[in-house]
Amino acid sequence: MRTGHQGTGPGPTTPDGCAVELYTRLPVGPEPDIIASAVPAGARLLELGCGVGRMTHPLVERGFRVTAVDESPEMLEHVRGARTVLSPIEDLDLGETFDAVVLASFLVHAGDEEIRRGLLRTCLRHVAENGCVLIQREGEDFHTDLPRERVDPSGFTVRIVSSEPVGEGVRSVRAEYLFPDATWTQTFRARPLTKEQFEEALGEAGLRVDRYLTEDRMWVRAVPVAEGEWLVGG
Repeated sequence: MRTGHQGTGPGPTTPDGCAVELYTRLPVGPEPDIIASAVPAGARLLELGCGVGRMTHPLVERGFRVTAVDESPEMLEHVRGARTVLSPIEDLDLGETFDAVVLASFLVHAGDEEIRRGLLRTCLRHVAENGCVLIQREGEDFHTDLPRERVDPSGFTVRIVSSEPVGEGVRSVRAEYLFPDATWTQTFRARPLTKEQFEEALGEAGLRVDRYLTEDRMWVRAVPVAEGEWLVGG
């Protein structure tokens, strides 16, 4: 288990505290539609941190050719219709590029800055020259107004219980998922990033914001920095 990460509840749990069975139960949200709106039809996608394929499967159904990466073999067992790769994201080097690289699930907010840098380097390493990187950020109120909860129409409750500082800009977040027949918890570390800090982190990795895809700026389309732009930046 990674430092500061843990999970409770039925079934196997990944190194970052994600319960595999829980993720098989979570419904598909708007993410596949957001991704599809930002890339060409039939594009080759590299999905980093695919989990059980909650987004993978709708993307495959839309005609995208998906390579799905996760560090958990138990998660990858559930993925269908996509090429799967077992690897930590920050270590990945497939020796090929893709029309789009997807880094969802707020992974860019990794508490460890070196891990974040590794994630973004992997994105840059695998994106085609004219491709894009699609990144999901935390909402700007993610760590405030707590505790809060949302009751899903399918009948379960998601509760963000707390977000406590643990030093050097990192917070420990505790989430609960309450189903009629089971409860899961996940505790993980996250580093809040303002819009400016996020864009600075992208720049450090050789990426820049092309546009924000949603009004809340949680989904971002980033592109590689062109050679000329490096010169402008000094």
